[in-house]
Amino acid sequence: MSRQNDGDAQLRQAVSRASVTRAADVGAGAIERLPRMLSELGRRDAYVVVADRNTMTAAGERVLATLAAAGIAAQPAVVLEETPRVKPRTQRTLEVARRLRDDAMPIAVGSGVINDITKYAARVAGVPYVSVVTAASMDGYAASGAALLDDGFKRTLDCAPPVGIVADLDVVTHAPPRMAGWGYGDLSGKLVAGADWVLADALHEEPIDPEPFARVQDNLGDWLAGFDGIGHGDREALRGLMVGLLVSGFAMQAHGNSRPASGSDHQFAHLWEMEHVGIGDEPAAHGACVGVGTVAMLAMYEWFLAQDVGTRASKRRSAPASDASAIEAELVAAFGDARLLQSARREVQAKQAASSRRPERMRRLADEWPSLREHLAKRLLPAATLQRRLAACGAAARPEDLGVSLERLARDYRRARLIRRRYTLLDCLDDLGWLDRAIDALFARDGFWAAN
Repeated sequence: MSRQNDGDAQLRQAVSRASVTRAADVGAGAIERLPRMLSELGRRDAYVVVADRNTMTAAGERVLATLAAAGIAAQPAVVLEETPRVKPRTQRTLEVARRLRDDAMPIAVGSGVINDITKYAARVAGVPYVSVVTAASMDGYAASGAALLDDGFKRTLDCAPPVGIVADLDVVTHAPPRMAGWGYGDLSGKLVAGADWVLADALHEEPIDPEPFARVQDNLGDWLAGFDGIGHGDREALRGLMVGLLVSGFAMQAHGNSRPASGSDHQFAHLWEMEHVGIGDEPAAHGACVGVGTVAMLAMYEWFLAQDVGTRASKRRSAPASDASAIEAELVAAFGDARLLQSARREVQAKQAASSRRPERMRRLADEWPSLREHLAKRLLPAATLQRRLAACGAAARPEDLGVSLERLARDYRRARLIRRRYTLLDCLDDLGWLDRAIDALFARDGFWAAN
């Protein structure tokens, strides 16, 4: 089977298991096939294109022309404007929702922010929507939920994914090359997401859902192998990247949340995005943050796998519960913004509710360590290898590429675990009483970050 046919088969299988999406078309000329997809999905009286200035030029005008040629009515397009680029604010989604008159179906033409704004606007308006992808930049096209800035805090708000997705390779291959680098960064995060889920499953914190897990993890190595072609704008490499991103989104649909595609790597990303890291006036893109967050966590996994974890876990079975006042003091020191502090406090309180299970987690970790270590080691790339691949894609590979200093990165290894209740390696190291030790080792003279 050719690589293209293999990708098409992966998409068909993933769509067949998706909870909402009923059609996906990745290929050259896909926009010209949009009217047929809309007909198969059930034609509506009118459609509204939602785009920004750049994506309107890249594909929105072509979408409108294609609809007009097919005799499909479209209301005036909603073109969002903001410099340096549109931000995913919940208030913006409400403005878009008010523009969806007469039960019109929105067609999101753009990448991550446009898709998330349209997705949530469709939920508010009570209508389905279709996504026309303009860049292989992230996995959220096919995922449930929209990552939006809600009162300043980055949250994934509940809403349905698109009923149809069009990724025209004639458009995707002409997107700014760095956007494919963002997509590769987002896709690379599945390495850590898979490992974190394996760890949570082994410790009975969150069981693996076999099919969505396998749909991503069994194909991830092949999807990530195209890094050199992605860096050179190779169409087939970009097709593979696009398929990987969409299938990851469909896995999230099938599972019901982001666990198949998001772990501690994304916790760094969400932290940095909420705090507006970037170079100059340019905020760092989501996929860029995920890529660097993935390198950070791969380095921590390397340290973890080199330790005598079984012996340490046995000793920690009788360790006292976390001190609530110390955790509160850490939260206050970590977040100066009152809104971020309050949201992080809610997430940490959920983790504290699970602290009574620590002795049982440590027992399981001690008992299962040899086989668990082998399982984790097989599925992870060395951190330095991923750095090289990200650089080959033209993507951010080091914290300084995002405007993040090593001093800040060291602090953020602790802070990242505070913003989400999901159990990851960061929480396991905290259970072991080793989190500070691991961080110190990574930044020591002979540690990973000193050399990279």
